[in-house]
Amino acid sequence: MGSFKATLINEIEKLYKKKKIIVAAILSFVIIILGQIAMTCLKSNFGIRAVGSMEFPILVLSVVVNSVIPLFAALITIDCFLGEFSQNTIKIALTRPVTRLKFFTAKIVAITIFILTNLIFVMLFSILAGIVFNANTFTLTGISRILISYGVTLLPMIVLVLFIAILSNLIRSEVGVFFLSVLLFIGFKVLEVVFSQYSSILFTSLIGWYELWIMDKISLLTILRRLLFILSYGIIFFTSGYYLFDKKEI
Repeated sequence: MGSFKATLINEIEKLYKKKKIIVAAILSFVIIILGQIAMTCLKSNFGIRAVGSMEFPILVLSVVVNSVIPLFAALITIDCFLGEFSQNTIKIALTRPVTRLKFFTAKIVAITIFILTNLIFVMLFSILAGIVFNANTFTLTGISRILISYGVTLLPMIVLVLFIAILSNLIRSEVGVFFLSVLLFIGFKVLEVVFSQYSSILFTSLIGWYELWIMDKISLLTILRRLLFILSYGIIFFTSGYYLFDKKEI
């Protein structure tokens, strides 16, 4: 356990020294500001109250989980797995008394912490922006809906990271993996629209499962079914990614 903890701390330190983290935070902040400006303009110019302070963070979430977070999750995952290989620093990392399974898991956990941090950052600032510009709609029930929405979103994002980890261990080119990840993500999103009746089985559709948790009438059976899909994809992708990582020649 000690070797895994040390490896995890090392991976987190390497991750948070990268400029991509700062850029992701800046883009997330820009989306929040632009979104709030758009809502304010609609209200002042047309008298339309688009969303209240408690709906605004969920609106922001629907934007960032389909743009900023997947984009930077892909960049960070690719860098974690292919960056060390291209720089030949992977050999040094694997000389430590740690198994490849622990090393692979530590990378995934570190990326997960990055995504969680990004989600918390977006949630806090979107709540603050919503309260500042529309304080009269603030409710404790709204806060609980926001916390649940952002919390459950972490699970499908981990599945996405595991999928990109598979690609990163299949292809040696960082640029190739990035563009393939983007194309596949867009492709799956298109399939969700074209074959809407089967969209629930695509792992990219699971990103929006937070909507099931905040409906007026919550369907526990539907939530359970989606959760089983998430866990199944997670197990399959983790196993496949680790297998490829373990067989990869240094």
